[in-house]
Amino acid sequence: MRHIRQLVAAAAAVCLSLPVWAAELVMVEQPGCEWCARWNEEIAPVYPKTSEGGFAPLRRVDLRALPDDLQVARRVMFTPTFLIVDGGRELARLEGYPGEDFFWPLLADLLTAHTGFVESTNTHGGS
Repeated sequence: MRHIRQLVAAAAAVCLSLPVWAAELVMVEQPGCEWCARWNEEIAPVYPKTSEGGFAPLRRVDLRALPDDLQVARRVMFTPTFLIVDGGRELARLEGYPGEDFFWPLLADLLTAHTGFVESTNTHGGS
């Protein structure tokens, strides 16, 4: 019986140490999009290593094939469009890629305003 309790305690500790992702950043893109390519070059390599990327993992979807589990507030017209999503439902969006210097603060502001994200200093690729 003691071993079972130890096993349950160990399993609970492992589960509690795993990240819980409620939000995700959905990038709506399409082939040939030059601004998508620029984002991929400037932001994509560092995004998973940032506090924003840790809080809202990146999910990529094609503009012409939006998945059924994604509920957007209105039709996506431009690429790239970045959606802050929770439980498959859009909470906020950033249309277009304004460049690296503007992307990080805009994303942090959207995450802070619409999720439980707390911005850390100097943890994203823009600082």
